[in-house]
Amino acid sequence: MPNPIPAVAVSAPLPSAAALEVNGRAYGWPRRPTVVVCFDGCDPAYIDAARAAGVVPTIERMIRGGFHDIALAAMPTFTNPNNVSIVCGAPPAVHGVSGNYYLDRASGREIMMLDASLLRAPTILACFSQAGARVAAVTAKDKLRKALGHDLHGIAFSAEKADAATMPEHGIDEVPALVGRGTPDPYSADLSLFVLDAGIRLLETRRPELLYLSLSDYVQHKHAPGTPEANDFMRAVDARFAALIARGATLGIVADHGMTDMARPDGTPAVLYLGDRLDDAFGRDATRVICPITDPFVRHHGALGGFVRVHLMRDDLDADAVAAFVRALPGVQHALRTDEACARLELPPDREADIVVVAARGIALGARAADHDLSQLAGERLRSHGSLAEQPVPFLLSHPLTADYAARAANGLRNFDIFDFAINGVA
Repeated sequence: MPNPIPAVAVSAPLPSAAALEVNGRAYGWPRRPTVVVCFDGCDPAYIDAARAAGVVPTIERMIRGGFHDIALAAMPTFTNPNNVSIVCGAPPAVHGVSGNYYLDRASGREIMMLDASLLRAPTILACFSQAGARVAAVTAKDKLRKALGHDLHGIAFSAEKADAATMPEHGIDEVPALVGRGTPDPYSADLSLFVLDAGIRLLETRRPELLYLSLSDYVQHKHAPGTPEANDFMRAVDARFAALIARGATLGIVADHGMTDMARPDGTPAVLYLGDRLDDAFGRDATRVICPITDPFVRHHGALGGFVRVHLMRDDLDADAVAAFVRALPGVQHALRTDEACARLELPPDREADIVVVAARGIALGARAADHDLSQLAGERLRSHGSLAEQPVPFLLSHPLTADYAARAANGLRNFDIFDFAINGVA
């Protein structure tokens, strides 16, 4: 059973000078509407290329007149662990969510995370809403909505299922009418644009004090930085950033992970099928490889990424020997035993596998070849994430930092610092 999430015992809105403590951090009351955007899959190279093309004037102004740096995402560099880290202001070791997909040791079943059942820490959004703040969260994918909206006394809905939002469950209804268009195709750039447009309309009509907008990485999986499609998307997103700022918001932008080309020069996926190699070395079903990137959006990545977990299914297996075998395979950067993986990567020990495997840059890790349907990629180059190579992400604020927070930033940033900096750190 997951640990119960403590509520915030506040019966009335806090005074503006009061601080609210969440997972060991103190957050002041927002002085103006504070919007945090998780720009899913936005590797820093996308911003660099878009700036060179002159298509992101709002981001350019934020870099020159606000704040810009590179932060490190949480590991593994997947959507669920990082979105939850951002809204908790803490790594997976604290909140317990360390993948999109996991093996339940008790039942032996492989389970996709589609709700808040693994969450063992309160979110910033829930705590502020319980303290009386107006709070809203809009996600591209519904798989995140239940986790990010857990215990949130406000608005939480997804673009993917915007037409299904109801007042009792989501705190809002008739979302397509609010935004001015129908529910977008989940496999489209418009899924992210719908999230931003919904955020703009919420600022205009509901004036939330905290607003979290989580986008989709559909474009980044399909198109490399600097391509016409990528730059067109960056231009459209940038225009919406301008609209958020124009409506009086402090805007913070961060990514959950970067994105790497994981294809060979001939365009075929550069994949190490770890399950097949382990079967050959130790026997069929002696080990079980879990790909925690797995989610309902298999067309994005074919369930292939830069991070997998290996569970030993036989008592006679020597974990150190298996780890040494994996470590020696071409394309593997790290094969770590549980304790080392948790210490180095800030993971929850009770939810970790026997061996954690991190790929070298440009290599995807899979289970068995038969487990992955690469026809979903439709002949396109595999672009994915999960490894240490996708940890660097942009960290942007619309306003300059105070001297204290500028000094803190100089010592290094994590993507889950963004709420602290956006609420407490801007001048």
